Amino acid sequence: MSTYPVTFEADYVEQRSRLTTFFRLLLAIPHLLIVAFWGLAVFFGVIVAWFALLFTGRWPLGLYMFTANFLKYFTRVSGYCWLLTDPYPPFPSGVNDEPDYPVRLNVAAPLAEYSRLKVLLRIFYVIPAAIIVYVLNLVLDLIAFVAWLVIVVTGKQPKGLQDVIKLCVSYHMRANGLFLLVTETYPPFSDDHEPEQLAAPAPVTPLPQQPEAPAAATFEPPAAPEPAAPPAPPADEEPPPVPFGPSSTDGP
Repeated sequence: MSTYPVTFEADYVEQRSRLTTFFRLLLAIPHLLIVAFWGLAVFFGVIVAWFALLFTGRWPLGLYMFTANFLKYFTRVSGYCWLLTDPYPPFPSGVNDEPDYPVRLNVAAPLAEYSRLKVLLRIFYVIPAAIIVYVLNLVLDLIAFVAWLVIVVTGKQPKGLQDVIKLCVSYHMRANGLFLLVTETYPPFSDDHEPEQLAAPAPVTPLPQQPEAPAAATFEPPAAPEPAAPPAPPADEEPPPVPFGPSSTDGP
């Protein structure tokens, strides 16, 4: 499964600061001012990128990085304002990647070529996503206020409230990628994909055993019979006398 070019991550921590939560919006004012001015510059940059994409099908790399870095920074500020995390977001830097911050947005490199038709009709193409973002923002306002009350009273952020806030913020940030021409396909609702399960190997059927070949027959000649010994004369029988003279048959 291919990964959507804009992905959102937010680490969950149950224990929260009551003090910084109570004054959250006041603490975020410096970052909100930067978001406002930087967002205005991005707006004009996207207009230039729209013409470039329409005629060439490609993003100017400098403008793309400028827009992607704004989305990353805006995501950190939004996560802080909507109580996804307590640590104060770092201010923009050259690279603007903060892998250790609990709320992160990852933006892939620009495509080799974008659809000119989707660029031309982008204002109409994004209407359904804009409606979804509007509804999710209404939900986000309510859930974030409930989370603010719970944290101020208990010092903890329930996992259920965190998950709803994360869903709303993450879709909003990915939709911003669609609005600002960074992506050209509709964002998924969630980044939480189940890991692909490896298919269990099919049971191996043992091959039938071949019958053992009979041993090669060896020919052995029959043993020669031993000559029979002459019968011994009976013990009580005397041998016939041997004549001592010439036999009667002999001649004179």
